[in-house]
Amino acid sequence: MTTSEKLQNELQKVLSGDPWYGDPVYKILEKVTFEAAFEKPDHSAHNIAEIVLHMLAWTEEVMDRMNGMDAGLPSSGDWPPTGNPEEQKWQRYVNDLKLVNVNLLDVIQNFPEENWNEPINDERNRELGSGVTYEELVNGLIQHHIFHSGQIAILNRIING
Repeated sequence: MTTSEKLQNELQKVLSGDPWYGDPVYKILEKVTFEAAFEKPDHSAHNIAEIVLHMLAWTEEVMDRMNGMDAGLPSSGDWPPTGNPEEQKWQRYVNDLKLVNVNLLDVIQNFPEENWNEPINDERNRELGSGVTYEELVNGLIQHHIFHSGQIAILNRIING
């Protein structure tokens, strides 16, 4: 199995498959109402909608890096603002997250196998997740998706009891 195939399989499993740790990202998001998405429980740093936009922004940033751009904060920001709560807006955020991951799966599939162990263009910066190989970059994003989907599941449970 190639590195591209392994990374595609892992990302797909985390998004909509049967990951070892529990529900995949999209199943967790299906349980979130738009009211819950925009509610911020006491002492929470972010609401669910903010987390989804954060995941979306970093997925776009990873694709940019894989396309040769220098590492930086995502073009939409690390924590893009959600604006006013609206059901259609919430659905758009979820659909945009799904679409950007479809695009990422395509980038992974077409990425040259010989480049996976090459370093991206930047020096190591832990906060930006830079200075790693392309394989580490994608694995890091998969871990990022898992981490934040756990936060979403917990916040949704706190909100809905």
